[in-house]
Amino acid sequence: MAEVQNQDINQLLKVRREKLATLQENGKDPFQITKYDVMHHSQEIKDNFDALEGQQVSVAGRIMSKRIMGKASFCNVQDLQGDIQSYVARDSIGEEGYADFKKYDVGDIVGIEGEVFRTKTGEMSIHAAKVTLLSKSLQILPEKYHGLVNTDIRYRQRYTDLIMNEDVKKTFVARSKIISSIRRYLDGQGFLEVETPMLVSNAGGAAARPFETHYNALDEDVKLRISLELYLKRLIVGGMERVYEIGRVFRNEGLDARHNPEFTLMELYQAYTDYYGMMELTENMFRHVAKEVCGTTTVPYGEAMIDLGQPFARMTMVEAVKQYAGVDFDTVKDTAEAKKLADEKGVHYEERHKKGDILNLFFEEYVEEHLVQPTFIMDHPIEISPLTKKKPENPEYVERFELFITGREICNAYSELNDPIDQRERFRAQEEALAAGDEEANTTDEDFMNALEIGMPPTGGIGYGIDRLVMLLTNSPAIRDVLLFPTMKSLKDGMQ
Repeated sequence: MAEVQNQDINQLLKVRREKLATLQENGKDPFQITKYDVMHHSQEIKDNFDALEGQQVSVAGRIMSKRIMGKASFCNVQDLQGDIQSYVARDSIGEEGYADFKKYDVGDIVGIEGEVFRTKTGEMSIHAAKVTLLSKSLQILPEKYHGLVNTDIRYRQRYTDLIMNEDVKKTFVARSKIISSIRRYLDGQGFLEVETPMLVSNAGGAAARPFETHYNALDEDVKLRISLELYLKRLIVGGMERVYEIGRVFRNEGLDARHNPEFTLMELYQAYTDYYGMMELTENMFRHVAKEVCGTTTVPYGEAMIDLGQPFARMTMVEAVKQYAGVDFDTVKDTAEAKKLADEKGVHYEERHKKGDILNLFFEEYVEEHLVQPTFIMDHPIEISPLTKKKPENPEYVERFELFITGREICNAYSELNDPIDQRERFRAQEEALAAGDEEANTTDEDFMNALEIGMPPTGGIGYGIDRLVMLLTNSPAIRDVLLFPTMKSLKDGMQ
C-alpha cells in the first residue's frame, strides 16, 4: 500500500513540474514575476466589509482549496491574517485566464483583484476580475482535514506547519508581540537596549556547559556565551545605569520540553537597586505584557488559570522546603547532617555537594512542581550563587530570587555582588568545584574582576527565559512549540 501511495505522489509531483514547464514554454513563468501590489488582507476585508462591499481590492496568498464548477469556480486563499474565499468566473476573467486558473494547484500562490461581495450563503468573498499566478508549488501540502500532526515533521518543516496550522501562526505572532511589549515597557522605564559579544573567551554568568569553537584569524579557542551577565555588568561599571539585552545564548545540554540548547534570554541590570527592586519590576512588567498581548492578566495554562494580577507570593527556599518536604534546613548544622537527611529521603547528591547544594536538591525534588501560581523563591544558599550578594544577617544565604510559574523557573535575579574581594573568593570556589568534576562551574574572568575593582554601584540584575514566558502567555506545553526552528538531530539526507 505504501509503495502504491508513493507512486501516486511521485506522479502528482511530476504533473506539477509538467504544468510549470508548459507555463514557461507559453511565456507565463510565474517565477519571472518580481512584485505584486497587495492592497488588502483577508481579515481586514472581513472587519471592514460594510465599507468595502462593492469596492475593488487586491489580495495575495496561497490557494488552500479549489472547487471547479463548469464556468465558475471557488477558491480559498490564505494570507498572513487568515483566509478569504474568491469567486472565479470565466465571464469575469476571460476564457484564457479561466483555463489557466483551472490548472492551478492547491499550494500555488496567487494574486487576486476583484470586487468585495457576499455570496448567497452569506460568505464574505471577492468576485475576481483577474487572477495572477505568482509562484508555482512543486510539492504537495498535507491533506487539509487531517492537517500536519506529525510533530517531528512540524518542527523540521516549520514553513509547512505555519501554512497548515493556524494556531501555530498565532503563537509566533504573539511571540513577536510579547518581545515588542517588553521592549516598550523597559524603554519607558529608562532602560537602554544594548548588544554584547556572543563569542567569548570566558563563558561565565551561569551554571552551564558551553559550546566551544576555534577562531581561525586569532588562532584562539573561544566559546559561545551561556549568559549575558558579565558584559552587561561591565556597562553598569561604565555608568550606563539601566541596560538590557535580548539575545540568543547557547548551553551544551540536553533537549526536553523545557530546554533547547539555543534559546532566547533577556537580562537587565539597574544601578542603585536590589533584588526587591527586581521583584517589583518583574511583577509590573509581566502584568503590562499580559494585558497588552492577551488583553487580561489572567491567562490559561493547561488546566490552570494563572493570575498575574495579584501580588506574587514570596517564600524563602528554606521555607518552601520546610512546607513541601517537611525538612527545616535552619536546624541542619552542616554538610554531613544534610547528606544524612538526603540519604533518608532518597535525594541523590554528589560527593562534592555541600549543605547549600543539598538544600537546592531538596527544593528541586519536593517543591518546584507545586509552584503553579506566580511565586518568588528567595534567599538561595551561597554555594549555588557565585555572583550574588550575601545576606548581611545570614551569610550562608544570598539576596537572590527565582520566579516560578506552572512549576517552571521563569526568571532568576540577584542583588549583584559588587565586592571584588568577595567575588574573587567565589570564583576560586567555583574553580575548585570545576576541578572536582563540576563541568558547569565558572572560571575567573580577570577582565570582569578588573571592572569590579574599578567600582560597580549597588545593582539589581535579572535574567528572563523569553521562551518560557512565551510558553506561558500562549498556553504552549513545550519549548519547541514557541521556537520557530528548534534544535533537531540532522537527518541522513541532509534535511533539517
